Amino acid sequence: MRINKWLSAMGICSRREADRYISEGKLLVNGEKASLGMEILGKEEILLDGKLISGKGHKKEKPKPVLLKYYKPRGIICTTGEKDRGKNVIEAIGYKERIYPIGRLDKDSEGLLLLTNQGDLVNQINKASGYKEKEYIVSVDKPVTKEFLQEMSSGVYLPELERTTRRAVLWQDPKLPKEIQRRQFHIVLTEGLNRQIRRMCEALGYEVTRLKRIRVMNIELGKMKPGEYFEIKREELELF
Repeated sequence: MRINKWLSAMGICSRREADRYISEGKLLVNGEKASLGMEILGKEEILLDGKLISGKGHKKEKPKPVLLKYYKPRGIICTTGEKDRGKNVIEAIGYKERIYPIGRLDKDSEGLLLLTNQGDLVNQINKASGYKEKEYIVSVDKPVTKEFLQEMSSGVYLPELERTTRRAVLWQDPKLPKEIQRRQFHIVLTEGLNRQIRRMCEALGYEVTRLKRIRVMNIELGKMKPGEYFEIKREELELF
């Protein structure tokens, strides 16, 4: 089995994180630095960042499956690399089991984030990327126009990526006070480009002042407060 897949199956990290650990030289197999795509049996002595995770003297137990929904506050980062500055999501939660985020929210954004130790679940969700709805509440620096909403929903060309975003669903909440309603909208995306909403708004001359994710597929943030998390059952997550 490839080492990144093994690490994911054991609930140690996602495949992407495993590849990053390998690239950074943090993963040793029988005393040698692991390489990308390396095949292992799972019986080798494996150290991750100096900690024994497999081999003689290590009690190998597959962890209890965990799936959390978490309200990520602004200022918390979703990556754990050495170059990242600031408190990361794993440190912020302090959960008893090793977990990792499914997808990301940038440092300046807040709201719903799913975390797990189930590598196969992450793969299922990634495969469902074309159907994986994510809903956000977005506040911007000036009044929203009908033309802006139309352009956002039709897809915005991002020159730095040389592509146009997928169509999106947008609306404004008529229940809000007029002053808030004028500068705020909901958007539902089915793709996850890096800082996508911020880039779309910038391309149309707007700046995002607050971005809050309130739903991932059928899981909603609800009345959770920043920093709170709850365990949910895998069966609650409707993938397709």
